[in-house]
Amino acid sequence: MTELLQANAAGIARAATLLRQGALVSFGTETVYGLGADATNDHAVARIFAAKQRPRFNPLICHYPSPDAAFADVASHALARQLAQAFWPGPLTMVLPRQPDRSVSLLASAGLDTLAVRVPAHEVALALLRQTARPVAAPSANRSGKVSPTTAQHVLDELSGHIAAVLDCGPCIVGVESTVLDVRGAQPVLLRPGGTTVEAIEAIIGPVRLNGDVTGTLRSPGMLASHYAPTLPMRLGAIDVSADEALLAFGPPLPGAGTVFRLSDDRNLTEAAAHLFSGLRQLDANAAAHGLIRIAVMPIPDRGINDRLRRAAAPRD
Repeated sequence: MTELLQANAAGIARAATLLRQGALVSFGTETVYGLGADATNDHAVARIFAAKQRPRFNPLICHYPSPDAAFADVASHALARQLAQAFWPGPLTMVLPRQPDRSVSLLASAGLDTLAVRVPAHEVALALLRQTARPVAAPSANRSGKVSPTTAQHVLDELSGHIAAVLDCGPCIVGVESTVLDVRGAQPVLLRPGGTTVEAIEAIIGPVRLNGDVTGTLRSPGMLASHYAPTLPMRLGAIDVSADEALLAFGPPLPGAGTVFRLSDDRNLTEAAAHLFSGLRQLDANAAAHGLIRIAVMPIPDRGINDRLRRAAAPRD
């Protein structure tokens, strides 16, 4: 049975104990709820893949309570430390070379010579990481390819009985995953857009190269062509809606829409991002009751949220 732990001293201590014992614990961050495991424990990391039914070649992000703790496991440099000073704690993940003598499981990085690391901007998550005193591998706490969870209840709806506990940290304030940046070279490469905007990053370090190839070696989570997918297929850029479609609205809903989730009535991208996964879940849950066959998605400016939607709408094998 999955324990529901409160975000107090006793709940955090219990969650840390379970993690150190090799169990899976979901916890909230500013982005989404993560499915945490002791990143130094091969068996614990393997349980993440089993619980998520996740492809073995898709690496995980390791979470740390401080930049110094993160940089102990990777080979950092001046640019990485400049980014950490600007954006950590926060929704930015950096991919850097692994330190060869560290204990992080190779399974956490899918056998690669790199490691994805970040420091979350959430006091409860940071307290948990400090008490665990080990890096915690934590992808989003959902079945692989499904909608990411932004509340403790979302996690329980999908993974109850399959993990040891959920630490209820309240709703996530950002609502999409962290931005992932490969900073091994002289010019960083954006592997996944997310909670830290490219514009904010470029204001600090200059131009960032975009990575358009997701068919080769995956150095980052979230790079599978079909990802974050609800059960219903999706139609992007919708300017009308049919009777057999649910509507994911950005701004005032389209005429004739019946089953609707409003991302943001005033077209606020930050608000829309925070509501995205909850909206997809709600529309998916209402589909069967209303005989719907698809989710129509109104046009949204081409920023990080669209990357999530394109992956959710991608053809599925």
